[in-house]
Amino acid sequence: MNPSKQPVAAVLQETSRIVRDSSGPVTVATLTEELGHRSLSAVLALPALAVVSPLSGVPLFSSACGIMICLVSGQMLLGRRHLWLPQWLGRREIKGRTVRKMTAALQRTARWLDRHAGRRLPALVRQPFLTIIRLVCLICGALMPLLEIVPFSSSILGAAVSLLAVAMLTRDGLIALLTLSGLGAAATALAAGLI
Repeated sequence: MNPSKQPVAAVLQETSRIVRDSSGPVTVATLTEELGHRSLSAVLALPALAVVSPLSGVPLFSSACGIMICLVSGQMLLGRRHLWLPQWLGRREIKGRTVRKMTAALQRTARWLDRHAGRRLPALVRQPFLTIIRLVCLICGALMPLLEIVPFSSSILGAAVSLLAVAMLTRDGLIALLTLSGLGAAATALAAGLI
């Protein structure tokens, strides 16, 4: 598989490889360090895709993924090239079986995203627009712990962050534009409904 042609599937394959190479549970730090060599967008895609998986039904899982999305997108906003994680998060262990289930469940979605992504409107995934994309990812991640009790809300935000991460991985400005437009329309409708 060519990672440049199938970046989302490549992130899932790399995640599976890391878990396979580990003798027991894998730590969050190990996973993010290994994926971080590819890019921070790859690290951002993983918790966002995880929230869209059936694992989102596990209590506090969406909150943990939201915190991870906040940390990664915040550091992307600061222009960091290497990810820093607090020790308490980096030491958290994830069962290999859980990760394998998640990556298997997301393979079809990853292939679909890779098939439909391309280098369209690349100017929209460069500065200054890149800052807007990263800021929206940060906001979505920050909202996830607050919306834990609202069914499917974290999955919707996770899907939005996943699409924005894919847009950054593939340099597809059209995906970024459509995702941001959808989020903007949803936020406008929600605000209008609250007034």
